[in-house]
Amino acid sequence: MADGVRVPGLEGVPLVGSLFDLKADSLGTYERARERHGDLVRISAGPPGLRAELYCVFSAEGAQRVLASEAANFRKDNAFYQEVRDSFGNGLLTSQDADYMRQRRLVQPLFTRKRVDGYAGAVAAETEGTLAAWAEARDGIVDVSTEMMHLALRAVTRILFGADVDATVDVVDRCFPVITEYVLRRGYSPANLPRTWPTPGNRRAAAALDELYAVCDKIVAQRLGAPTERAEDDDLLTLLAGARDEDDAAFGPAELRDQVLVFLLAGHETTATSLAFALHLLGRHPEEQARAREEVRSVLGGRLPEAGDLERLPYLTQVLKEAMRLYPAAPVIGRKAVAATEIEGHTVPAGADVIVSPWVTHRHPRYWNDPERFDPDRFSPEAEAGRHRYAWFPFGGGPRACIGQHFSMLESVIALAMLLRAYEFEAVDREVPVSAGITLRAEGPARCRIRRVGVRGQR
Repeated sequence: MADGVRVPGLEGVPLVGSLFDLKADSLGTYERARERHGDLVRISAGPPGLRAELYCVFSAEGAQRVLASEAANFRKDNAFYQEVRDSFGNGLLTSQDADYMRQRRLVQPLFTRKRVDGYAGAVAAETEGTLAAWAEARDGIVDVSTEMMHLALRAVTRILFGADVDATVDVVDRCFPVITEYVLRRGYSPANLPRTWPTPGNRRAAAALDELYAVCDKIVAQRLGAPTERAEDDDLLTLLAGARDEDDAAFGPAELRDQVLVFLLAGHETTATSLAFALHLLGRHPEEQARAREEVRSVLGGRLPEAGDLERLPYLTQVLKEAMRLYPAAPVIGRKAVAATEIEGHTVPAGADVIVSPWVTHRHPRYWNDPERFDPDRFSPEAEAGRHRYAWFPFGGGPRACIGQHFSMLESVIALAMLLRAYEFEAVDREVPVSAGITLRAEGPARCRIRRVGVRGQR
């Protein structure tokens, strides 16, 4: 039973608590909280009357309780998820209860391993486009953060929309940053003006949302107006439009748009983060890079990778998993406690805002020896078998685990294999500052010098 002792709290400053620390460096603040006070820490932030208390859970055991074994007690009811919902719709990422269960039933058949494996060709085609563009890279230097964001966006857009890639990529690329900044600012603010007030920030966000919604609605209307007899050959949006549950219910136009927006959001920023930091880390560790490249060469030769190659590229997969350990695309996962729950020997009260943090747990010395060191062998089958299931959870866990995790791994392995076979990478920026947005964000460039494999010294 819980001991009744108040959860340890992080020291803050008078009046605003840890507000400024969280705004300046939330991930560093969470790390310090664990180091000083343990695996359940209460952080207060905000002025009196608007102060929020955040219960931070850092152990693998605690993460498992929040996300899995006690998941019913922790809902997506906090202010941040509401802002995401208000901008990106009530899709699979943000919906709850009956809405979520219905959406999951409709979407699940489209994310089976067999179905997802069929997207390998689209990923390979977009990666070939990136390689062609890199042939013109000035001075042989590319910012892998920017480049992987572009590659992942084109890949997920091709899979979602098929031939309509170019019609949507530019709009998404232009509008998403405006909307995500708006969501972040409002989601972490102790008080907000109504969205309907004509402030400059509200007007910019509304214009970006209108443009994004318009392009999605246009393509959704086209799919609904032209059903296909061969859905297995079509893009994901066509499959979504044709999905039916056991009661023959389908997504309506607005629901389809909501699913599309969520897939665009979750399907490109997360994979882009994993790929960018895998390349950055390999650019700092030439021995590991050479080992991964040799595996790719021995398995693929000169052919394009296929879905079945994932099992034949175990070390490359370990590289990606280690990159996702050090740089998890979802560094913080928030919930709202709806019932008092015992965690780490204390009671988290009903109504509390709760976070689990892959960023912190992935660096926890209880589960990881020398946690800041890049070591893909941490993910050998033997090493993984001896570790707590929630010591590594970049895709979340429990009933709300990411439905697209196999797609993310498929895309990442295929793209990374093709990039490593073609180029050597040397990190120019040794350190890349990051922050917690909707996903993990690089706050500076992640530049690498690239050289065609086998053509040393040639730019």
